[in-house]
Amino acid sequence: GITGKFESDVKSTFNLVEERAVRDRNLLQVQDHDQPIPWKVQFNLGNSSRPSNQCRNSIQGKHLITDELGYVCERKDLLVNGCCNVNVPGTKQYCCDGCLSNGCCSAYEYCVSCCLQPNKQLLLERFLNRAAVAFQNLFMAVEDHFELCLAKCRTSSQSVQHENTYRDPIAKYCYGESPPELFPA
Repeated sequence: GITGKFESDVKSTFNLVEERAVRDRNLLQVQDHDQPIPWKVQFNLGNSSRPSNQCRNSIQGKHLITDELGYVCERKDLLVNGCCNVNVPGTKQYCCDGCLSNGCCSAYEYCVSCCLQPNKQLLLERFLNRAAVAFQNLFMAVEDHFELCLAKCRTSSQSVQHENTYRDPIAKYCYGESPPELFPA
């Protein structure tokens, strides 16, 4: 009858969910260690094709913006070309305000700015070389240091515990290798 059909539907749904979980777990383990992931990230864009009078920036901040040169400024101090106005006293380059030594920051824009420091290149390369297959699709499209910092600060799922609460509710934007400490729930 209906009860039997319901039970069989529940069982088959449960089996499907379980199969997917196993498949996803296996995908993470499959990673071929002889084949490094072909990351496209370029770090030294000194004379890149980018027009020197235009900047990409972090766009979404209500109050702060970080441009691709690592400058953080207030939204009102953003020039029409997308770059921060460096002649304003409040504009700072490679600013790590509110960032902890583990590379986690309390503000997204400072995370990006701090991550853009030239000396962070080695850390980011190490991260990319160890990035799990799970991250592969996320970071494959990233082409340079700026895009990598945007993505890394935005998507540090490593900084989440129990999938829905931040490990550190204050410093939750991370460019660093090690995720924030777990806080007792």
